[in-house]
Amino acid sequence: MTATAGPATAATLAATSAMTSGLPTIGLPELLGLAGLQTRVDRKYLVPVSTLAALPAADPAMRVLEIDGVVSHAYASRYEDTATRESYLLAAHGRPSRYKVRTRTYCDSGLEVLEVKTRSRRGQTVKDRLPLEEASRFDVREFVPSTIRERTGIPFRGALAPVLDVHYDRTTCYLPGSGARATVDTGLAWTDLRTGRRLGLSGVAIVETKSLGAPSPLDRLLWRMGHRPVRLSKFACGLALTAAAEATGDVVPPGGEPAGLPANRWHRTLTRLAPHTVPC
Repeated sequence: MTATAGPATAATLAATSAMTSGLPTIGLPELLGLAGLQTRVDRKYLVPVSTLAALPAADPAMRVLEIDGVVSHAYASRYEDTATRESYLLAAHGRPSRYKVRTRTYCDSGLEVLEVKTRSRRGQTVKDRLPLEEASRFDVREFVPSTIRERTGIPFRGALAPVLDVHYDRTTCYLPGSGARATVDTGLAWTDLRTGRRLGLSGVAIVETKSLGAPSPLDRLLWRMGHRPVRLSKFACGLALTAAAEATGDVVPPGGEPAGLPANRWHRTLTRLAPHTVPC
């Protein structure tokens, strides 16, 4: 997949630069050694891009991931689901055990990784990964169903097909004081692979904290600034918004539920996203 991020305005680029300017850097091998956190608790926040410059105050020793001299990296994810939308509906209905399947492309390096992201009944997120360049056809065919069964107990038997492409720019920070990690995603764009409908987010960033359980200093800083965690799945919100736009021409009709797909868990989030969602 080729990365084509959404509407990264001058204000967004300036805000990201203000956040990272002056921060010491950390390389990927060191970051993975210190805070790989494949098993973790995630908290997501939807914030104005003007908030980003304040985030380093959470930890005076905060470091930013740098790869080949670059601190903001293009990501592309292709999500798959069954014909019955099992992955989407498990999340929409708030099932305690659920899964997402995607192929993630690190666009700067071209590395492609097949990922199965699961959530346990205890609220822990686990991400199992299979680098595609190292995998045989047998590995790929067996990896997804066996991982879903092992992590969630769901007797997965369905066939998967691509349903949604997601592109964005990501900045990753490490908080040495707590061992937590945080990502800041901007320029988000969704493409519904069934209809070709494409939408992007403008003026807002998705901040995600990743810790072993306890809230990180960045969580506490965001709380003091008036931001609270939101239910926000790039996969699910993208499908709901593009389906609504295709069905009605309006991502969230005023005063109503988004059309096209059930969005039980994300109605409030979709309502917040709607003013920032633009065709692209």
